[in-house]
This record gives sequence, structure tokens and C-alpha cells, in this order.
Amino acid sequence: MLLSKAWASFEADKRIEGFSPQTLKAYQLQSLLLIGYFKDVEIELLDSNQLKEYLAISCKHLKPASLAHRIRFLKSFFRWSHEEGYLSKNPTSKIKEPKVGKRIPKYLTEREIEHLRESCHSPMEKAIFEFMFSTGCRIGEIVSLEKNHINWSNQSAIVRGKGDKEREVYFNTRCDIWLKRYMESRNDHNPAIFVTTRQPHKMSVAQMRYIIKRISNRAEINKEIHPHQLRHSYATHLLNNGAPTRSHTKSYGA
Repeated sequence: MLLSKAWASFEADKRIEGFSPQTLKAYQLQSLLLIGYFKDVEIELLDSNQLKEYLAISCKHLKPASLAHRIRFLKSFFRWSHEEGYLSKNPTSKIKEPKVGKRIPKYLTEREIEHLRESCHSPMEKAIFEFMFSTGCRIGEIVSLEKNHINWSNQSAIVRGKGDKEREVYFNTRCDIWLKRYMESRNDHNPAIFVTTRQPHKMSVAQMRYIIKRISNRAEINKEIHPHQLRHSYATHLLNNGAPTRSHTKSYGA
């Protein structure tokens, strides 16, 4: 079987298993790089030494975390190919991931959070910021939110996280106020909670990242701000305010 056909079957299987669009997109990039290096050869022609050579060349320009991601893809892809009967043995079975040191997550101080809050100009920006900070949700979970996922009576939302698992998250009163003001300011009937301004349709991850970047530029905080940082800040502030570790982990979706 050609590499391209094996990838197409692998991708279809993982889509059925419920892999997230972000994971599938990352895997697709890895498959293109693999095919670009070896060309679209028969998958059974690739052995362990060839794959190790490919990874050795990758080491020259990849950080350890990126190399580890590439190895995880290869191991998943070739293990699946072996289990499906396309390979007589798995050429990645003895390939190990590099050791990656754990980085301490960066978080924002309460003062920096207030600067960002003041730099939100529109109801949409305020609603996005407050929901992101008060729930600690991943950006992919937020863009997937629809109106019927919100329970206004107890200020909660059902989000679908990693592994397609659903969980309930809660937002504070400030977030509740700005979400409602944002919803009232809209004239469209799109079911998504957050939509684009022109020709309203569900906002993408890239568009929401751009909005957070725009807010952070206005705040003039002397550090790079990104959505995942708000998530870490939410967790840190929860713990600093005395939330039990177990309840924080459940709400955080860790």
C-alpha cells in the first residue's frame, strides 16, 4: 500500500475514533512531511533504520518537543498500519521519544489581567476575554460553543474537550453580564456563541487568537500574551484563592 493511501485510511479511522480537528490537522502535516521525504513509496519498503535516519535529520532543526510530536505520529501511524495488516512488523516499535523537560507554565498577574480587561473595547471582546478567563477553557472548546450549550440559570456551559469528552464549566457574574450584552448586540441567527462581525459565522481558532492578540497589544504588557496563558492564569488564581486541587482539576479539564 502506498504511503498516501495508508495515511488516508489512518486519518479516516482516527476521525471515526473522535480525534480532534486540531490533532488531525497536525497529523496531516506530519504525513505530508513524511511523504515529502520518502516520496509516495510502498509503506512496507520503509524499515526502522530509514525512519531513524529521517528523525536524525529532523533533529537538526526541531526542538525536542517538536521532535517528540513527530515521533508520536510515526509510532501511532506505523503501529496502526501493522495492526491493520499492511505491515508484517512495526518499524517504530523500538524508537523512543526524546526526554523533554517540563516547563513551568507562564501566567499573568492580577494586575496584568486588569490591564487586559480594561483594553477590551467591544461587548464581543469583553465576552470572549471574561469567558476565557473565568472558565479556563481551551480556545478550541470556546469556538465550538453554541447557544444551547449555555445554562443561564446557574451560569454554566457544557464544553467538549480532549478525547471528545464533555464537561460542565462555570462562569462568573461579570462574564454572565458581558455574554448577555454581546448576545443582545447581535442581529444574526447563527447558533454559535462567538461569531465573526462581518457576515456572521462561527469564529475560527485563528480569528479568536487574533482578537486576544489585539487586546494584549492595547494593554501594552511587556510580555507575549496568548490564549493558553489565560488558561494557566485561571488555574493559578483558582489555587491562590484556596480552591481544592481536585475541584480545580475537574473544572480546568486537565
